[in-house]
Amino acid sequence: MVKNLQIDINKININEDWKEFLKDEFLKPYFANIKYNYIQALQRNEIIYPPSNLIFNAFNLTPLKDLKIILLGQDPYHGKDQAMGLSFSVPFGVKTPPSLINIYKELFNDLNIPIANHGNLSKWAKQGILLLNSILSVQANKPASHANFGWQEFSDNIILKLSKERQNLIFLLWGNYAKSKKNLIDQSKHFVLEAAHPSPLARGAFFGSKHFSKSNEILKKLGKTPIDWDLNL
Repeated sequence: MVKNLQIDINKININEDWKEFLKDEFLKPYFANIKYNYIQALQRNEIIYPPSNLIFNAFNLTPLKDLKIILLGQDPYHGKDQAMGLSFSVPFGVKTPPSLINIYKELFNDLNIPIANHGNLSKWAKQGILLLNSILSVQANKPASHANFGWQEFSDNIILKLSKERQNLIFLLWGNYAKSKKNLIDQSKHFVLEAAHPSPLARGAFFGSKHFSKSNEILKKLGKTPIDWDLNL
């Protein structure tokens, strides 16, 4: 563990309400270790995704006060120009990844929403869906290469803190990795929807989960505005 690596919270590029909510996490020794590992990777001239200004993009697009749903991913896309700090999402102009195509297929089957011709999920994020990866950075072309940086402790603690201090949030856990986080969530206070991963490797087991309509039904019962899942421009 790194000692005496000072974290200046004011320099962390994250939405102010999240900065206050996560202040204690940023001051813990493990977060100093994340910063140290990240700096060491830069000094090794690693190409890191997403760009540093997008590391906390999920929090910046989804203010804490608007939070309704948490969609948990594992780690960022490791291909050039793909990662944008949102789980499953890619920027406009980047080919839609196979898992996201399957998400779109399920969205069509569930709510009859036509498949979008892009993979940018920012519209979802701006409606209160925290598109959170468990690991927030990756070396180019090396999946899970930053798994030992300490990011998982950070994201796990976020889930724990949200579970403890908020209520009536919807957690979408797709695939075994995301499902392994279920024990962090107080299910007497929150809603947990589980499904297979949308990856083609799951051989279609994700289809039929209907998490989009189920999420909206929950939001309606809570008196909240449902999500407009339609990403077509």
